[in-house]
Amino acid sequence: MRRLLIVLIAVLAIPLTAAGFHHHDPETIDLPEGFQGEGIAVGRGHTFYAGSLADGRIAIGDLSKGTSDVWVSDPAIAPAVGLWADVRHRLLWVAGGPSGMGAAYDLRTGETVASFTLTTDASFINDVVVARGAAYFTNSLTPEIYRVPVSRRGHVGDPETIPLSGPAADFVDGFNLNGIEATHDGKRLIVVNSALGALYVVSPWSGESRQIDLGGDSVVTGDGLLLRGRVLYVLQNGTVPGVPNQIAVVWLSRWLGRGTIVKTLTSPLFETATTLAADGSRLAAVNAQFAGAPIDPEPEVVILSRHRHH
Repeated sequence: MRRLLIVLIAVLAIPLTAAGFHHHDPETIDLPEGFQGEGIAVGRGHTFYAGSLADGRIAIGDLSKGTSDVWVSDPAIAPAVGLWADVRHRLLWVAGGPSGMGAAYDLRTGETVASFTLTTDASFINDVVVARGAAYFTNSLTPEIYRVPVSRRGHVGDPETIPLSGPAADFVDGFNLNGIEATHDGKRLIVVNSALGALYVVSPWSGESRQIDLGGDSVVTGDGLLLRGRVLYVLQNGTVPGVPNQIAVVWLSRWLGRGTIVKTLTSPLFETATTLAADGSRLAAVNAQFAGAPIDPEPEVVILSRHRHH
């Protein structure tokens, strides 16, 4: 018991120090007029990118200056849902929701590098992560993920469908797989099922999966994921009655067999916040405003500080 208490104390300290979360008053950054935000990604420096569900446009902004502007005004696909800033290959990957498509834009210019069809069946391509030379996309309506290879020079290859097996393939009515992350070595993917409130580890090659034991807890309405070491931040969008719009901070065991929710974070400025990204001492979350905008009618990014001097 003493050893367990020591471990839990250390875990609780991680989101407050190494991971940098603090309860400072958040700020907001307005997105361009006409945007309906959902996805966000952070690139080099303090640069962030946000997509629009309304028309697929992409905004670029600076988290330190609190600015944003339209970056991609003529998008290759619409809508724009989940985003991933692939600094290594200089690409911004975009999930295309019900279009069944994905796209990659040049991080330097915003020009379209590739657009591709992942499936022609009814689908919702929800989120994307890059690991070990490929982008991986989730589909909320069908138990499969998609692998799109990318060369060292940023050449985008042909998509491959990877059927899921194991518990991650157990879909129910509604939105299922949503956010996706990858371990540092790229050998394992982590996904969340929004409807079931469950987290899974998925093989990026075979689609085989196993559930992460949360000890009876749930992350229902889990949307965007952010992995930092063994700390997984799950943004619950709160679209189910009785479930708050909050970030569950999950400490993962070494082999990802278990997860412990060590704390939750929220902001009074959340208006159905859906996805999140990190920039050093900052955490940025997008208000999708699915339930309306009673706090601020403008589309916006909410900034929470992740650093405090003691």
